Amino acid sequence: MLKFAASLALSTALLAVPVSASIAGQKISNDLSKCRSGNGPAVLVNLSGVKSSSGKIRVQLYRGTKAEWLKKGAWINRIETPAKANAMAICVPVPSSGTYGIAVRHDMNSNGKTDISKDGGGMSNNPSINIFNLGKPGYEKTAFPVGNEVKSINIEIKYL
Repeated sequence: MLKFAASLALSTALLAVPVSASIAGQKISNDLSKCRSGNGPAVLVNLSGVKSSSGKIRVQLYRGTKAEWLKKGAWINRIETPAKANAMAICVPVPSSGTYGIAVRHDMNSNGKTDISKDGGGMSNNPSINIFNLGKPGYEKTAFPVGNEVKSINIEIKYL
């Protein structure tokens, strides 16, 4: 459990790094209509395990490459929306078909900082996080293909 706790803290800290607006991607709203059948390309992110309705959920889309996955300023789209306990759906448009990765953080008190003992997080493909990868699973464990359709993925949010 201690290994998981340490690695979760590091992975949520990665999502809390401030990003310069000039090098960052686009901040957009959660528009579920963009994930209706026939639209796309987009990713419908189905979150489970959201601990409470307090705070904000932040979802960031990255290219699924070694050069860009979780790199400062490399996210493409970011959606911040009020948290809803248990399950949530977030629609993330993607610029074109390709390989992508999703990182999610639940900022329980909306302070914009990672509070290790409270905040939670998760990533596409729900990779195992342990002390050996220091909370930053490689792009190959989180990457998934998106065509011109709406791709549906499931992410389980983990907390300490």
